[in-house]
Amino acid sequence: MTTTLSAPSTDTPRPADPTARRLALGAVLGPVLFTLSWLILGFVSTGYTLFDHRFTDYSPISQPISGLGMGATAPYMNTAFVVTGLMLVAGLVGVFRATTTAGRLAPHRAAFVLLACSGVGQAVCGVFDLEAVMPHTLGFVLALGAPIVGFLLAGLHLRRVPGWRRFGSRLLLGSPLTLVLLVGFFLVFQPTADGAEHGIAGLVQRAGILEVHAWFVAMGWLAYRRR
Repeated sequence: MTTTLSAPSTDTPRPADPTARRLALGAVLGPVLFTLSWLILGFVSTGYTLFDHRFTDYSPISQPISGLGMGATAPYMNTAFVVTGLMLVAGLVGVFRATTTAGRLAPHRAAFVLLACSGVGQAVCGVFDLEAVMPHTLGFVLALGAPIVGFLLAGLHLRRVPGWRRFGSRLLLGSPLTLVLLVGFFLVFQPTADGAEHGIAGLVQRAGILEVHAWFVAMGWLAYRRR
């Protein structure tokens, strides 16, 4: 009689890392802070001046969130941009540490780097306001564009992690959805003073940011709850 010893599964979950779980909360708290910031500041904004044009009112439907990074609300909104970006990066470190399995000691680095670029992009938007057109635009593209591929790679990674397969499959949907919302924003956005006072570019941008942040919140919360 012979006994066959099966090789250990490469997907065996590693013991929960308390530090990683706590860090993962950054992916939850960062987006919550950011959302509350633009909601509250949008109500109290008295307008701003951009390239010698005075916006006497602020509309969340037509104007981007970055408009709150100008005028009297600038110190608060730009701080929220930077803090949220840093919290997202820290949160993603926790998420990927929490989802590393015994057979995969290194997380999917490409997925982590791309998703972390979203946090970096938000921080860049806080450092460079709307008048610094090129770096601010780069920050926005990183914040909303990097997750297009990042969600795809992260979804494929999480599908192989015990307890994360269902979420990983759902995360794959985040890639095309984010792409549609980003393209939709650029289709309705008009980079003129008149364009910033009319249309729905601000509404579409907020939908895109809320969608991306919702995936981050879900990842952070699931990683935090992992035991």
